[in-house]
Amino acid sequence: MTDVLISGARLLDPAAGVDLVGDLLVRDGRILDLGAGLGRPDGVAVVDARDCVLCPGLVDMRAELGEPGREYRETIASAAAAAASGGITTLAALPDTMPAIDDPALVRLLLARGEETGSLSILPYGAVTRGCRGEEMAELGLLHEAGAVAFTDGARAIGPARLMALALSYARGFGARIVQHPQEPSLAEGGAATQGELATRLGLPAIPAAAEAILVARDIRLAQMTGGAVHFAHVSTAEALALIRRAKDEGIAVTCDTAPPYFDLNETAIGDFRTYAKFSPPLRAEADRQAVAAALADGTIDAIASDHAPRDADDKRLPFAQAAAGGTGLATLLAVTLAQVHGGGLAMARAVALLTAGPAALLGCAAGTLAKGTAADLCLFHPEQAWQVEAGALAGKARNTPFDGRALEGRVVGTWKAGRRVFGA
Repeated sequence: MTDVLISGARLLDPAAGVDLVGDLLVRDGRILDLGAGLGRPDGVAVVDARDCVLCPGLVDMRAELGEPGREYRETIASAAAAAASGGITTLAALPDTMPAIDDPALVRLLLARGEETGSLSILPYGAVTRGCRGEEMAELGLLHEAGAVAFTDGARAIGPARLMALALSYARGFGARIVQHPQEPSLAEGGAATQGELATRLGLPAIPAAAEAILVARDIRLAQMTGGAVHFAHVSTAEALALIRRAKDEGIAVTCDTAPPYFDLNETAIGDFRTYAKFSPPLRAEADRQAVAAALADGTIDAIASDHAPRDADDKRLPFAQAAAGGTGLATLLAVTLAQVHGGGLAMARAVALLTAGPAALLGCAAGTLAKGTAADLCLFHPEQAWQVEAGALAGKARNTPFDGRALEGRVVGTWKAGRRVFGA
């Protein structure tokens, strides 16, 4: 493998506290050296990275893959292409597939399929319950031994309190997290939008925003009772964030992430019954959006995930209440996050941390750093380069993005996996 020198970039590695203009040298798929004014070994391939930021390959801690069972939505190969275009080199895959990832053999299959792509490491979540049906607990220990990084039922909340307590207790034994979809199921059932004036005016079945905080409050108490670790996915309301902030202050093992729709969009995005803007949890009021954006900056939120949920045209070409929830997010994850930087609400280093070191720490993986000797998983982006999102032009099989037509600043120009360039010229 030819040595690669990425020259003149802003090297940004929040995990190691690195923020400087310099070079990074890759040899045999690993980071050999980095810093200002590195020499140029004979035969090295030089990448001119002036005006660009070089950071660790992004770590996406929450993405739905169609495979196995729903390959018509997305395959592992198509997801890998979309991830590479977005600078993502490591991805945690949700288990609510067909069949659900409730068998150790399926965990090992996803791990292997990720390596086969040559561009994306897939870290499988194991299902908390068999079939992700919320009834009988899966064999968490066996799933953990096979390589599951944490446990969740994906887009289905773990409803029964006793079941959640058992899962937290059991997972505690091997240091694993339970990842919760924070919507109280009976309050959320059948809903399509956040309860309020807009949902009433549009005649949409509504979900009270408090449904999120109610389940968050319960599970914080269960984590306190059991000593287990709970992680709340795609947190979207000020009330839930206040509960999480307080729990952290009290030393309870609570973490959380959010996704770009919840800090970049509010419920008005659905005003014309635009099904591309239907999510679970639904988009919120502007005050909640602002609270999520503030929580990114103050440290309450530990990571930003793509929340990638590919859907085909038939899933979305339905009346709003019947349409499938979810949007694609791999290709736009970085650029939409950078909108917070350009708006002045988030420092660049903090934004990169939320996309690299933060999720890597939660998943317990070695990615998310530019440390010498580590695998050269890299993302090179131009923070000022403008582009417009075109749903039909995005990499990947599914293109149901809520950001279609959106002008963004910040574009990935190169992605490397283990030293091999997998995106960019």
